[in-house]
Amino acid sequence: MLISIMDKEALLTHILKSKDESLLGGQQLISVINNSKYVHPLTSNVQMTDKIVGDSFPCVDDAIQTALSDEIKTVMLVGPEGSGLSGPVQRRPLETLLGEFNSDHILDFKCWLKSSSHVTLEGCYKEKHFRCFRLLHQSQNETLVKEIITPSARIGISYGDLSLQDCVGVNYVVMCLGEMEQLNLYHTKDLTEEEAEILAPAMGLSQKIILSSSSLRIGAVPHLASALSRGRTTELNLYYSRLGDEKFKILCTGLRDCKLRKINLSVCRLTEACCEDLVSVLTSGTSQLCVLEIMFNEIGDQGLMKLCQALHSPQCKLQELQLQTCQLTAASMKPFSAVLCSGQSELRKVNLTHNTISDIGVELLSQSLKDPLCKLESLILYDTQLTGGCCTHLMEALKSEHFRLLELDLSVNDLGQEGALLLCQGLSRPGCPIEKLGLVRCELTLLVFEKLGLLLRSGTCRLRSLSVGLNSVGDQGVKLIWDAILHPCCLLEELDVEMTGLTDACVEDLCAVVRASKSLKSLDLKNNSLTNASIPALIQVMQDNHNMETMNLKYNDFCEEVFNMLDGCDKIRY
Repeated sequence: MLISIMDKEALLTHILKSKDESLLGGQQLISVINNSKYVHPLTSNVQMTDKIVGDSFPCVDDAIQTALSDEIKTVMLVGPEGSGLSGPVQRRPLETLLGEFNSDHILDFKCWLKSSSHVTLEGCYKEKHFRCFRLLHQSQNETLVKEIITPSARIGISYGDLSLQDCVGVNYVVMCLGEMEQLNLYHTKDLTEEEAEILAPAMGLSQKIILSSSSLRIGAVPHLASALSRGRTTELNLYYSRLGDEKFKILCTGLRDCKLRKINLSVCRLTEACCEDLVSVLTSGTSQLCVLEIMFNEIGDQGLMKLCQALHSPQCKLQELQLQTCQLTAASMKPFSAVLCSGQSELRKVNLTHNTISDIGVELLSQSLKDPLCKLESLILYDTQLTGGCCTHLMEALKSEHFRLLELDLSVNDLGQEGALLLCQGLSRPGCPIEKLGLVRCELTLLVFEKLGLLLRSGTCRLRSLSVGLNSVGDQGVKLIWDAILHPCCLLEELDVEMTGLTDACVEDLCAVVRASKSLKSLDLKNNSLTNASIPALIQVMQDNHNMETMNLKYNDFCEEVFNMLDGCDKIRY
């Protein structure tokens, strides 16, 4: 180690930044000191230190030597009470060399540590956080930890890939605090049994645990399970952790009796086999799980059918089920639809995106949507291989007095004009509860946009969010929606018209809408053909309107010369 001794802080700073800072007692600190080199302040010669007192620093004046000695005495004395060297036995080896500890310098160092730690923990560099946590662990001073970890500390940043020593520091800090809003271990590679065992108490005290994009050894999983069963964690994120069925089975021992309300198991290499374990968790009577995200796993129809057993149980509290890309087909929609109208299911949200549900599957789902016992409020059927043939069944469901959906997304399906017009008939029923409708890339036509415009101004329509992007209707088609928004009965707050073929010719009507509407808050105009000529008017109208919150202009035909103008309006994204 090379030290430039120019003032009394130099050696102290070196020791604090040293990779050899795992100092747990006087002997280790003495070892660091006695094996250090320093640069002679007058001759620049590198010399070995023998002792830190007396003749340790030739040609350094006595005042600096005295101050330096006092500072080093405080390295391990972070507080006058409870530090690693505060006991007489622990500090005796160091006092033999340096003399009796000075309480004033101890207090000075404590103030310095608090100040520097505040700056460190408000930053986003995890290695600096780890260094601070290790020092706090060495201090063994719970009061000091609570003084340093203030609300402004950014201890929710990712602490992935910790060493064993880092685990000790993080766990100590969390234990001192008594609770943690979020323990972020994102991108932890190969979490070992030893590391998980050390972190288990901290996990148990964390409201949310993030292990996304991580990998866990099989020996680490029981400690995670134990922390969940004994702790206060309500949310666990294992997205892309490649857990697999075997490790998940172990994890379920902790899931059956814990406070967890939300779990993300997306991209975890789970199969149909895991669903049996999920059923045992969901029907345990003690599970609090309300949100299950299991997308991008190959559970298939058989897996969903097994989950239906749990959904039939009065013990199951599940309210949200995310099943995107789970290799589902219409074959599992019959038992699933039966669950929805059984009176036992508490499901409110279901996402079936990127599954081959097909028109047959939607026909089965539509039957349940008409049932008074169905509690579903959100159904996402994005890219589920639908055609206009399913719209007759959806129209019938929409017209039912028992229909409760607030959100329906049919985007990226070939509904066509005929199918979309049937939907408009269903949506026109007075009392239809739909507030959010997705029809992106559904082969809509000018006639469909006309019907949607009439619907928005009808006075009975409750739509607040409408997505009709990627339908090539141009300025003429979108003007039918602009005109509807100007009507006082229109409640629309969010409108997505991405890639609909808009040009600068629409800007006058667009600005008139933004100025006049009392409800509109968000406009998505991405991927259209607006040019620099439209920018001044759009900036002006966004600055003048207090209701509008955001306008997305990304991927239009703008040149760099207008970027500075756009930077001046924080409501516009480009």
